[in-house]
Amino acid sequence: QVQFVESGGGLVQPGGSLRLSCAASGSIFSIYAMGWYRQAPGKQRELVAVIISGGMTNYADSVKGRFTISRDNAKNTVDLQMNSLKPEDTAVYYCNPAPHMTHWSWGQGTQVTVSS
Repeated sequence: QVQFVESGGGLVQPGGSLRLSCAASGSIFSIYAMGWYRQAPGKQRELVAVIISGGMTNYADSVKGRFTISRDNAKNTVDLQMNSLKPEDTAVYYCNPAPHMTHWSWGQGTQVTVSS
């Protein structure tokens, strides 16, 4: 079973940028859609960005125009470039296939905190 390890989070001021990376322990070539999810305190985990094998992407309205998802099937990585960050982007961010299915385990995630 492929495992996912997220990294790149941190503390950033509003308007700043971060680039998150997700490294898979095995091949993601056969996984049709990969996503980045986030979970803010007291809220349910939500899907914010999806990329399919052909490169087509889709974003939640809350991040559209600010976040960019990319994948490298050769390196088994999925990245999330986040620009113009807002305090409401504060959350733990995870990568996982989309839609999530119970046989895919969650990684530890990476904390993103947007605050002045």
